[in-house]
Amino acid sequence: MRTTIDLPDPLYRQLKAHAALQGVPMKDVVLAFVERGLRAPVGAAEPEALPWQGLPTLPATGSVPLQSCSNAGLFELLDSAEPV
Repeated sequence: MRTTIDLPDPLYRQLKAHAALQGVPMKDVVLAFVERGLRAPVGAAEPEALPWQGLPTLPATGSVPLQSCSNAGLFELLDSAEPV
């Protein structure tokens, strides 16, 4: 059956991103979430939202050589950086 639902823009973008990361159509993601919600016990606790922690930052100590600007190189920098 075909139906129409109205989603707030932020929720729609989050759903679209989730589908893209999973490599599946949005239709399949919505169907999976609806089925999961219907299987959940009535009155089940909602998962707590994680507090916003902002984007990670790197200390401004020196420059990053162009050769190490790969994803792996950036993750190394993030892992070695002290929290700000």
